[in-house]
Amino acid sequence: MSARTTVTAVAEGVARISWPTGESADVVRDEVAAALVGFARVEAVLAVDAVTEQRTATWAGMHREGVLRGPLDPDGAPTDRVLYARLATDLPVTEPDGFRALLNSFLPRKRAIAQTLIRDPDGRVLLCQLTYKRDWDLPGGVVEVGESPRLAAGREIGEELDLTVEPGELVLTDWLPPWGGWDDAVCLVFDGGTTAAAIVERITPDPREIRTAEFCTPDQVRERAADFTARRVEAALAALHGGPRYTESGRP
Repeated sequence: MSARTTVTAVAEGVARISWPTGESADVVRDEVAAALVGFARVEAVLAVDAVTEQRTATWAGMHREGVLRGPLDPDGAPTDRVLYARLATDLPVTEPDGFRALLNSFLPRKRAIAQTLIRDPDGRVLLCQLTYKRDWDLPGGVVEVGESPRLAAGREIGEELDLTVEPGELVLTDWLPPWGGWDDAVCLVFDGGTTAAAIVERITPDPREIRTAEFCTPDQVRERAADFTARRVEAALAALHGGPRYTESGRP
């Protein structure tokens, strides 16, 4: 008997659909729609290299939800799988909001980091000694979903240092390539202005993330920070005086 599209109940209110390579998206879409009459969720678990099947799932209106790491294949070997699903409550893809939600589920997403460049009158830069790694870094952190990078920069200073600093203009955009288990990211450095060195006396570090914070000379930045962080700080300082405003790992 030739392979065919099948729908199987796997949990209360959840069905799993599978189809042979080459099956049309129209057939899969109809099967998903029929299954959603009796189930709240229909999902498909596909091999990471099954490009054709993943494309079929997308055009059948199934949202990409992520990667299941290491489930066993039929031979007992751990193999990653990609999870697609459609819910009974999802908007029809024929509606603009429904189509945009479908696209949003599989288009690339890039991590954003927001930092602030704060100097003292001697030109030193405020750096934080972090608890979770040996390197020092500019105050800042990951931008939350739906949060503006500029607001994130100010929020991180408040959370990490208990300071109120209003980030100013965007000074530098620095692309960070994949490194040490991290995906690539974009780091946005905002101008924190020049302030009295005595501001460090008002800092209350968040003990979960920050050991201490100090104004550092250029030599101290190179000594204490990772090489790519030191390059970013130097590039941000140069950008204040007309230097390039876009770098990759701190390099123009």
